[in-house]
Amino acid sequence: MSSDLWSFSLGTYARPGVEAACLTLQSAGVNVCLLLCGLWLAERGVACHQQRLELLRSVSEPWDAEVVRPLRALRVQWKVAAGGDAELRDLREKMKVLELEAERHLLLRLERAAINWPQSEATDHSAWLDGVAADAANLDRNALNQLRVAVTGT
Repeated sequence: MSSDLWSFSLGTYARPGVEAACLTLQSAGVNVCLLLCGLWLAERGVACHQQRLELLRSVSEPWDAEVVRPLRALRVQWKVAAGGDAELRDLREKMKVLELEAERHLLLRLERAAINWPQSEATDHSAWLDGVAADAANLDRNALNQLRVAVTGT
């Protein structure tokens, strides 16, 4: 397991089925960076409870709303037009890199908020996944379960 959240997130996202599950959950309104943070905390044996979820949301929501989602929205908005415009396609690729960098900064913020939380032997991935995704409008439970299985193997 990677000790830092960014490395953990990259490794987790590269596992079979994780990218598709994350994109499905993102479409339902789940913050994927927050989701990956919850998985990282579960792997570290950090207990999930409401106060921790609220703190992570308070760190995540402003950055996600003001930085990550606007970059993503612009990149998505340019998708069709970029198909026939080489300059716009180049800008869209740069936007994708900038969006990923904004997500990296969000993960760093989340890590700083949670790095000193006590660790135990017990891990409960489902508690973190359910807690993080609780507010999603149209939560796809299958995608959430697929993500849990991809990370835990069970």
